Amino acid sequence: MYSDVEYLHISLPEDIEKVKWYGDFEQADRMIDLRLQTDIPEALKKRLRYEKEILSRIPSQYPYTWEEALALLQEKLSDFKEEELKKLWEENAAEWIYIKGQIHFKDDFFSNLVKTRKWICDRLKDTSEAPSPDRIRILNHAIETMKTKGGMACRCHIKSTLRIEKEAERDGEAIRVYLPIPVEYAQVKQFKLLSVAIETEGVKREAEPGEYTVSAPDYPQRTVCFHTVHHTGQTYSIEFSYENHMRYTDPKEEEVLDGQPSMYLGEQLPHIQFTPYLREITAEVVGGETNPLTKARKIYDYLTSHIMYSFVRSYITIPRIPDYVATGWKGDCGFQALLFITMCRIAGVPARWQSGLYTPPNSVGSHDWAQFYVAPYGWMFADVSFGGSAYRDGDEERRRFYFGNLDPYRMPAASQFQHPFYPPMTWNRNDPYDNQVGEAEYEDRSLRGGEYDTHHEMLEIEEISDSYRL
Repeated sequence: MYSDVEYLHISLPEDIEKVKWYGDFEQADRMIDLRLQTDIPEALKKRLRYEKEILSRIPSQYPYTWEEALALLQEKLSDFKEEELKKLWEENAAEWIYIKGQIHFKDDFFSNLVKTRKWICDRLKDTSEAPSPDRIRILNHAIETMKTKGGMACRCHIKSTLRIEKEAERDGEAIRVYLPIPVEYAQVKQFKLLSVAIETEGVKREAEPGEYTVSAPDYPQRTVCFHTVHHTGQTYSIEFSYENHMRYTDPKEEEVLDGQPSMYLGEQLPHIQFTPYLREITAEVVGGETNPLTKARKIYDYLTSHIMYSFVRSYITIPRIPDYVATGWKGDCGFQALLFITMCRIAGVPARWQSGLYTPPNSVGSHDWAQFYVAPYGWMFADVSFGGSAYRDGDEERRRFYFGNLDPYRMPAASQFQHPFYPPMTWNRNDPYDNQVGEAEYEDRSLRGGEYDTHHEMLEIEEISDSYRL
């Protein structure tokens, strides 16, 4: 079923779409079952079967009724009025859906408002809930270091642990557990897998060689896969170290070569799709420009100045992500990266995915970004969400840096979007596109996000010297 994800580019029948967005997900599911019993094209059957998976995932991500959302905001913010919630809702700033015709807000809508809107932060009753200023300090240090020295390198030691939630545990059953590790290419050097361990009732042991598989060093979505028997309370962990070497690039239009490569320019359904609307936007942004570096820069500048960062529901529930971003003008890091990649390819600029973990000294979290290719510079980076954050902060230097460059606090675990694992999963992945928080499956089904928890811990990080000035 994993390969069927490409059929999400097919539109749902209108009657099912109506019932779905009214929020009667059970009725929509029944209507799909009835439709699947009729003589319809195989492609539509595959689309409808995948929709059943989507319908089962959406409602639980929107737990707050209007009244509950208002109560939360009034609890957290000084002097918050219902008219303000209505304005946030009308402006599409607070993520919501209908459930049985009633508005429900997403589980992390408040965190998203705190992250993206200063006026919300300014009215927090508990100021400890505001974003830490350390994030910008750390980034500015990296940017200054890279510009001064020509680059920056870090050595990271990370531990990743996956735990099955109690209600999803099956004692004595065969299980596969996947945890991400760095793809050994691009900025990654000196990868070392230090430990592959299974812990049961407080007793930790190293996994036997036949209990796990490590995918090839350059595999596009690289993992350690445990294949063993699960026991109640059992956790799965890996430790590894690697170096991230980032060279500073200051690309200039006048240095761009006439001959450019023709790789990474095609569509990849369902998301990287050259729709008429996206073609029109790209033409509007790029204009008559012919220089590929200028094209990419214009796309980056437009997206960083127009998209509002927003947490989103699980990626599998949104059929055509770039169109979602380019109509609602909001989305998280991966959504923004996909739109940048799609528009670059439409404009004839090679572009591809890179993602994994953001690994600064004080935290580890999931993150996505993009790469684009211009000769003679080769593959460069574009982090649209970091650039957009800098734009909102009025920091043009930081915004300019993330066109062409990245900070060294990254662990690329995916060099391609929507690529299968090795060994391949039998069932639908919780996230069919990315490789950040791991996956797990029994012999008869895969586990969803709420059924397991993955924790990435930075055990040690240090700056290391390298010779960047050639």
